[in-house]
Amino acid sequence: MQVNITFRHLEPTEALKSHAKEKVEHVQRYIDRPSGAHVVLYVENLKHHADITLKAGPFLVRGQAKSEDMYASIDAAAERIERQLKKHKEKLKNHKVSAPANGWKPLDVRHDVLAQNQPSERVVKSTTFQAKPMTLDEAILQLDLLESQFFVFQNAGDHAINVVYRREDGNLGLIEARAS
Repeated sequence: MQVNITFRHLEPTEALKSHAKEKVEHVQRYIDRPSGAHVVLYVENLKHHADITLKAGPFLVRGQAKSEDMYASIDAAAERIERQLKKHKEKLKNHKVSAPANGWKPLDVRHDVLAQNQPSERVVKSTTFQAKPMTLDEAILQLDLLESQFFVFQNAGDHAINVVYRREDGNLGLIEARAS
């Protein structure tokens, strides 16, 4: 498995690299098909941040932590991923990922964050990602693994773009886009 480590506002050291790599390799034992990991280590407002993103087949798992010590932040981020994976290990083991039908490709989707009070410069942040073909159950599992508020995916049944999201009451919602 390839592990990329990025340092921001921080001097890269071999000790931090080896510690981060060791923690990622420890967590990968819970994953059937680990394909890569990206670790971002940075200092912001005197806090040491560690963001770890693991790619496992069609799924992404993220762990983020901050503390007074970089080693503690790396440990906490890895523990967070480990807890997520342990929680969903049975689902991942017993859940069969559907293969996309012939000719189905992930669609590129752009997500913009808009400023509410600035009419001229509204786009604050823009992210592009791929909406991969998957079932609703797989999308809900991905939403849980990412601990996100919403997840955009391509419905494996009809190729439509769908959004599964967390409602304020704790339930999940589904938005289905269909051609009229």
